[in-house]
Amino acid sequence: MEEHQVKNVIEAALLAADCPLGLDQLQAIFGDEQPPKALLRAALGTLDAEFAERGIELREVASGFRIQVRSEFGEFVSRLWQERPTRYSRALLETLALIAYRQPVTRGEIEEVRGVSVSTNIMRTLEERNWVRIVGHRDVPGKPALYATTHHFLDYFGLRRLEDLPPLAEIRDLDDPNVELELEAPRLYVVPDVREADSWPMEPEEAWAEEPDSLRE
Repeated sequence: MEEHQVKNVIEAALLAADCPLGLDQLQAIFGDEQPPKALLRAALGTLDAEFAERGIELREVASGFRIQVRSEFGEFVSRLWQERPTRYSRALLETLALIAYRQPVTRGEIEEVRGVSVSTNIMRTLEERNWVRIVGHRDVPGKPALYATTHHFLDYFGLRRLEDLPPLAEIRDLDDPNVELELEAPRLYVVPDVREADSWPMEPEEAWAEEPDSLRE
């Protein structure tokens, strides 16, 4: 199969998928005529170059590749849906940032840095969102749970690996209880599944009524 054909199949698959696809998954969709991974990567590179001047982009995250709307066009695309983006409290985002940079870390260690208690609701929300999980227990009295981030966390924030997080020097000192952490939930607009026809098209007056709320700091 020629590279341009492989590229077209990959593009179609990424548009149809509701989650990132890794090289093994992309290879599997070709059935008995699986192209080598080198050809897949070449096709992905070509696809990425073709998207350079368009409103969508090819993004590699922890779980694989996905096609998404470029962030600069998110404000416009968001008006297609009535549902407002989820808003997260500053306390939740600070807790998530501390877990991301200090992992594995206990709840008590997070509270020590923040200077305030971490509510059960915050930890529950982070686990329900599949952004953090318990990876073990600290070998101290009480055996407190150790928390770390997940692959889904990396996917959501558009990261391939933890090393892609902004350097600590760029977000000030985590030991300062008054630190202003800059890890914020991004507005990610993945190209929607055309099968989800129940949520759109919206009436024009509904679609353009107002901008969605921005996330709280």
